[in-house]
Amino acid sequence: MILHTELSALEKLYSGKVRDVYAVDDDHLLIIATDRISAYDVILPGGIPDKGKLLTRMALFWFDMMSDLV
Repeated sequence: MILHTELSALEKLYSGKVRDVYAVDDDHLLIIATDRISAYDVILPGGIPDKGKLLTRMALFWFDMMSDLV
């Protein structure tokens, strides 16, 4: 389960309720969806195994579905 990320080679720009964002270079970001749980703007203890993987797969699905619009 991934609740926290630390990538020493990259600058962490933001740590949100569910996602962490790192600068890869001047033009690219790395967005990591974690297994953290957020409800009513509160990060709850623990997490849901593979939640980050599911969020990423859902995003990839919609990026693919909308690729002709972007």
